[in-house]
This record gives sequence, structure tokens and C-alpha cells, in this order.
Amino acid sequence: MSMSATIILRDQEFEIKAGQTVRSALRKLEIPNEAVLATRQGELLTDDEIIERNDVIKLISVISGG
Repeated sequence: MSMSATIILRDQEFEIKAGQTVRSALRKLEIPNEAVLATRQGELLTDDEIIERNDVIKLISVISGG
């Protein structure tokens, strides 16, 4: 039984260990959590949300400017 999940950013897929927070997974992937919004099945996730086994987390880049 796989204890992994998938994070998708643009055309890249990353397999990560389930059971960690969104914040922790992003840190391990060296993706600044303020630069993306994490979604699961179309619902926005907070950075302290636990990633479950077999989750597919899609990251949406946040565009900021001035």
C-alpha cells in the first residue's frame, strides 16, 4: 500500500510522502508557500492541512506585482 501523494505545479509532478502538512511538503520541494495556492479536488487548502495518502494536490501560482 502506497503512502504517497502527488503535488502538481504547472507541468511538473512530484511524489511526496503522505501525512505531512502542505507547508512541510512545499518546504521540502523548495517551493515558497506564499508563491502558490494549494488545492485538492478544487478546494483551497491551508498550509497546515495534512496531505493524505493518494491525494493529488494542485498548486496554482500566485501572481503579485505593483
